[in-house]
Amino acid sequence: MMGYKVAVVGATGNVGREMLNILAERAFPADEVVALASRRSMGTEISYGDKTLKVKSLDEYNFSDVDICLMSAGGEISKEHSPKIVAQGAVVIDNSSVWRMDPDVPLVVPEVNADAIAGFRKKGIIANPNCSTAQLVVALKPLHDHAKIKRVVVSTYQSVSGAGKDAMDELFSQTKAVFTLGDMANKKFSKRIAFNVIPHIDVFMEDGFTKEEWKMVAETKKILDPKIKLVATCVRVPVFIGHAEAVSIEFDQPITDEEAREILRNAPGCIVIDKREAGGYVTPHESAGEDATYISRIRTDPTVDNGLVMWIVADNLRKGAALNAVQIAESLINRKLIQAKKKAA
Repeated sequence: MMGYKVAVVGATGNVGREMLNILAERAFPADEVVALASRRSMGTEISYGDKTLKVKSLDEYNFSDVDICLMSAGGEISKEHSPKIVAQGAVVIDNSSVWRMDPDVPLVVPEVNADAIAGFRKKGIIANPNCSTAQLVVALKPLHDHAKIKRVVVSTYQSVSGAGKDAMDELFSQTKAVFTLGDMANKKFSKRIAFNVIPHIDVFMEDGFTKEEWKMVAETKKILDPKIKLVATCVRVPVFIGHAEAVSIEFDQPITDEEAREILRNAPGCIVIDKREAGGYVTPHESAGEDATYISRIRTDPTVDNGLVMWIVADNLRKGAALNAVQIAESLINRKLIQAKKKAA
């Protein structure tokens, strides 16, 4: 059994730390894991299972013996560094949005379109979808296979961790300020997030949608089916970890809520928790630290033919980002699409 060398870029951020946790948790077949970040984080100590890694500088690092690079350092850095890393012979699995819509880059959620991974050879890069798209398509895929989805209307309730560590700090300090009558500063968000919700994630586009809303449309089409029509409203809520989505789906063929429940119960990556009583559903709080995509509140939509409504929740740092990237890496290995550069001695 030969082990792989894995580099995690952006190791000090929310998602980078989670990547290291998940590699350790899942006993990923890595002989060596390196933590990389910007120069100013050099020397920071970061935990990987029961080991401690010292963060090294991305700019100075030589990737010639790295097999897989998990990239979570934002679009600008990925755009600049990913092609260089690929040129040194590593496969890059990138969590930013910069490569997702590139026709030569597979956009992958392993439970949904693992076969697309084989297309990585064109550019040496595989893209991870947006966190809100990832959990959505995990739940849509098995239903689409059964009754063909025509249209989806989704409203998201997205936690602040999706906007980084500074955003989590801002929610914390603003919440404290409410109770201590302290200063209320908005840096990361355009309006206060404590005890409020903000219908604005990413930048606004010409048509009035935000980039986050556009990503959900474009990525769902690329991952699942270009014929699906989707409209989204993306909202930031004062929750630390876990994204929730209220989703209305219109199908081509009839499907009952009972059928949907049964299909989702047997679908990879899905857990149905749907008792029609107080507390018989999942909230973001319970999803934090979990790998599954949870589906609750499955019911028939009486306003359209063949319609269902449901509630979908997942940990955005895990399934929405780090876990999905590690699952892609596992698929590369399990499908024998890559070989370790260093033969085990």
